Amino acid sequence: MPTGLVALLDDVAVIARTAAASLDDVSAAATKAGTKAAGVVIDDAAVTPSYVTDFTPDRELPVIARIARGSLFNKLVILLPVALLLSAVLPGAITPLLMAGGLFLCFEGAEKLLEKLTGQKHGQTLEDRPTDATTFENQRVSGAVRTDLILSAEIMAIALAEVADKGIVLQAAILAVVGIAITVIVYGTVGLIVKMDDIGLRLAKGSSGAARGMGTFLLRAMPVLLTFLSIIGTAAMLWVGGSIILHGLEVLGMAGPAHVEHAARHWVEQATGPLGGIFGWLTHAVLSALVGIVLGAIVAGIVHMVARIRGAH
Repeated sequence: MPTGLVALLDDVAVIARTAAASLDDVSAAATKAGTKAAGVVIDDAAVTPSYVTDFTPDRELPVIARIARGSLFNKLVILLPVALLLSAVLPGAITPLLMAGGLFLCFEGAEKLLEKLTGQKHGQTLEDRPTDATTFENQRVSGAVRTDLILSAEIMAIALAEVADKGIVLQAAILAVVGIAITVIVYGTVGLIVKMDDIGLRLAKGSSGAARGMGTFLLRAMPVLLTFLSIIGTAAMLWVGGSIILHGLEVLGMAGPAHVEHAARHWVEQATGPLGGIFGWLTHAVLSALVGIVLGAIVAGIVHMVARIRGAH
């Protein structure tokens, strides 16, 4: 009996060490995969506030929570099993599907750019005084979750590429960790950004001069930050969408446009010396955004033309 008990405890210890090592592997791989997807994560954080800022203060956090739940559903229920299935059964379909999502981002970015340039609105805002607040909120949440699905698909695809050599169970665990961590980071950050004015107002009413100064700074900075994020969010849709299309064309054998972008980026990196990394990335972002604008404008033109034809009937 003692021998059996000792052997059992030894077995348990081995299993525990193996599990701990596996958790370490998951943590390390998830960190690496999440780092690779950092650019898209930043874009996601920049895009999301535009879906929330039209709400009254009491609805801002509940709306963010709804979008965050939708984002988790996108990543864990839709994208994770689809990514694993396609990776195992039909890996060639991943690139065309990502390109379709990239084209949607180009369209969304082009629509927002058109709104900024012409002053025309596509969809309701609170300035239009919607009669049904619930429907308005549902539409905004739905739009945010739809855009999140595309950005999340890119994040999960990047993460999957980093762990393609792992077993399917480990892949699933790593993708789940990446999905949950990124969702918490993105929507936690968005919540802080959106409530920055409320925090500033409370600090501005504080008893100490330092608190009042910080509160005043936050209140003054809030409109500037939201404007900046609105611009970055629109640009992010265009450069991420354009980048997905360029990369997808390269993978599918139509490498000409991607080679032009690579050559321009390399030339800028060489010409700018120590700042080559920054200016090279900016070159990539600008050229990808130009591709996104052209493609998005074409799709937007087709969508509006179809809408006019349907309206005429």
